[in-house]
Amino acid sequence: MEALIKRTTKEDQKIAISSLPDFQAVSKSIKSSQKNGVKIKIQESGEFLTIPKKALTFLTAIIQNMAEGKTISIVPSDSELSTQQAADLINVSRPHLIKLLESKQIPFKKVGSHRRVLLMDIMDYQDQIVKQREDQLDFLSNQAQELNLGY
Repeated sequence: MEALIKRTTKEDQKIAISSLPDFQAVSKSIKSSQKNGVKIKIQESGEFLTIPKKALTFLTAIIQNMAEGKTISIVPSDSELSTQQAADLINVSRPHLIKLLESKQIPFKKVGSHRRVLLMDIMDYQDQIVKQREDQLDFLSNQAQELNLGY
């Protein structure tokens, strides 16, 4: 599967905003169900489809993002990215990303002379950085409170 990237139009956003509360309510009520599948009805054709419960969770997240007017991208987690794509994804320069790769902070493989990075590895690195930042901010705020700095 290739990456799917679709811009959210104003009309899509209006529909998503109006359907989001109902979708969230249904998704929440189904979350506790023991079944792995969810049966949905397509109004136009009257057909019933069974989809994985996890797909309903993803669909809720997609509608939430569309309601906010965000562009939607769906990329398989086992996708390989070029160094430029990976750098763009985590919002760093390509030379900085290459330093991260060469210092083994992010795993990669070489295909000929080109480096390839798994999307999953980039996402793991990004999660790790977010966690480190949160820990450091917690430390600083605790220290500021201990020193009575008025924050």
